[in-house]
Amino acid sequence: MHNFLKQDIQFLPGVGPVRGDILRKEIGIHTFEDLLYYFPYRYVDKSKFYKVNETHPDLPYIQIRGTIRNYTTIGGGRKKRLVAAFGDDSGTIELIWFKGTKWIPENFPPGKEVVVFGKPSVYNRKINLVHPEIEDPAKVKKVSSSLQAVYSTTEKMKDNYLPSKAISKLQSNLIHILPSAFSETLPSWLLKKLKLVTLDTALKQIHFPDSVNDQKRAELRLKFEELFYIQLNILQKRTIRKTEYSGNKFPHVGEHLNAFYREKLPFELTDAQKRVMKEIRADLGSGKQMNRLLQGDVGSGKTLVALMSMLIALDNKFQACLMAPTEILAKQHYASINKFLDGLNINVELLTGSTKNADRQRIHTTLSDNSLHILIGTHALLEDVVQFDNLGLVIIDEQHRFGVAQRAKLWKKSKVLPHILVMTATPIPRTLSMTLYGDLDISVIDELPPGRKPIITKHFFDNQRLRVFGFIREEIRKGRQVYIVYPLIRESEKMDYKDLEDGLESIARAFPPPEYAISVVHGRMKPEEKEIAMNHFVAGRTHIMVATTVIEVGVDVPNATTMVIESAERFGLSQLHQLRGRVGRGADQSYCILMSGYKLSEEGRRRLETMVSTNDGFEIAEVDLKLRGPGNLEGTQQSGVPFNLRIAHLGKDQQILTLARDVAEKILEEDPGLQLEKNHIFARHIRKGSPNAVNWGDIS
Repeated sequence: MHNFLKQDIQFLPGVGPVRGDILRKEIGIHTFEDLLYYFPYRYVDKSKFYKVNETHPDLPYIQIRGTIRNYTTIGGGRKKRLVAAFGDDSGTIELIWFKGTKWIPENFPPGKEVVVFGKPSVYNRKINLVHPEIEDPAKVKKVSSSLQAVYSTTEKMKDNYLPSKAISKLQSNLIHILPSAFSETLPSWLLKKLKLVTLDTALKQIHFPDSVNDQKRAELRLKFEELFYIQLNILQKRTIRKTEYSGNKFPHVGEHLNAFYREKLPFELTDAQKRVMKEIRADLGSGKQMNRLLQGDVGSGKTLVALMSMLIALDNKFQACLMAPTEILAKQHYASINKFLDGLNINVELLTGSTKNADRQRIHTTLSDNSLHILIGTHALLEDVVQFDNLGLVIIDEQHRFGVAQRAKLWKKSKVLPHILVMTATPIPRTLSMTLYGDLDISVIDELPPGRKPIITKHFFDNQRLRVFGFIREEIRKGRQVYIVYPLIRESEKMDYKDLEDGLESIARAFPPPEYAISVVHGRMKPEEKEIAMNHFVAGRTHIMVATTVIEVGVDVPNATTMVIESAERFGLSQLHQLRGRVGRGADQSYCILMSGYKLSEEGRRRLETMVSTNDGFEIAEVDLKLRGPGNLEGTQQSGVPFNLRIAHLGKDQQILTLARDVAEKILEEDPGLQLEKNHIFARHIRKGSPNAVNWGDIS
């Protein structure tokens, strides 16, 4: 069976070289096994026939048996469409096609009885079916199941006659030629205990369920297995790391930390910061390598915790480094850490792509003779030429922006594995952190420093813009500054969203010079142009910064009190929360204004309502996870995850994930090496290199 499933997809009956190439490029299906594990995202009911007079736009996909009365072609060019009058004994309805306008009348002439299947919609006050499937009733098989699978496809696939229906046909072809039943991947004792169906039953019923109940049982089995092996793998790696990897011991808290605490600490630490420092100190003194994730909302004081951890490394004669994903953020860390340490005789340097050669040489020399204590930088820290004398602590900010291989390079710069502290300002819900960071110990700073006022967030529609402009003028009159953020640089044909170029014109008219000065920053500008514009705003020489999301991280202007986000419905919740975090950094009351059009999807409306109702990053992250999956870490569905989730959804399958983790923990408690005979199947599955087996624990 293994060799059979590893065959190239083009050799499956019904595929061939052309379709094989499209399946590979469009949805990553290379082998028979890939196709089998390409699961439906929903199911439609084809057991019932509707009458024309029963159709209304709120119905899901429906099928109707009737006759095509006539065809007409309307419009020209890209708007050309084929319209058919279709009816039964209860009335008529329009069928509309923009593609396939030639072959449909040839194959289904007027007067011929047909079965159509599609989603009712309304156009010009008439109910119609757009691009319905159309078939000869004689060829419509009697459906034994009430459910038929629907698969995700792309425009290119549809253009090449590979819609969902074609994928379903290929699944059927594959299942009919399987040489044997699927080998089980979970032991019989576990299947019995959890009342799970076999893998063979699950894989067949997920594509062609005999009933709703059978489909649910197949889905539960496959989701459990996927999440269980991820958890088993992560937890086993964690066990190995905690028992086998030693780390440098930092037993002393000495003059560096004490002097900072006595003389330089600008305010009392919050209880959350104190708790987190206690957890970090315990790790650093344990003799085991620290591998800890530090979560905290924007402005919660993570940098201060990171700095105090670095000072403990210095007190124990070790060097420390902090790696940030962008030059702007690295510079911001460098400036704030230098400010904290002013007068303490601690050598801190900045290394980025734009560091001059002479400065690089000095940094390399002082690193290797241990006279450089703290190095802050970007990817430039990973270069082979950067060699530390005694690296003891590595801090990574926003780690999801670095690849696994990139981070691994840092660990090799030390004789003994350095302690790792990973920081993120993207609050991560518990279910996601259990999976993404299940091998890391997690610390959370869940309170803001005293004196910070909560940001007031309001949602306005586009027709209320003059009112918003009036509010901006009022804030500028008080001596404050304002961000206005756009999702796009210039107008997009595909998306009806506000763009920066168009918006800049209306802002310049509403806020004319010399009374008002405007900075502009976007991704297509040269780095030095961006730098100049940012510096003008930071220095207070400009009142308004018009920008795209390049300011999502790395601009800290306490005097900026208002953030206006145009086409706010275009952004994910996590991104909206990050943008909002650019204001509220000073003592003045700050505001976030979300602008949107009237046409909002249900999800868009929910996102904006969530932003208005709460400032709690963890609450926002929970909603985002439920809406979009864990992809919010990088902005695309389920990406940013170090494994391929084929059927489970971390936002919707929290109960299954918790069950999978509990089962994995109990198994490893009893048998950490998976050496008992009843657990051999687990060890074999992990060794085989399951798609979910990622060596994540060694490299945070």
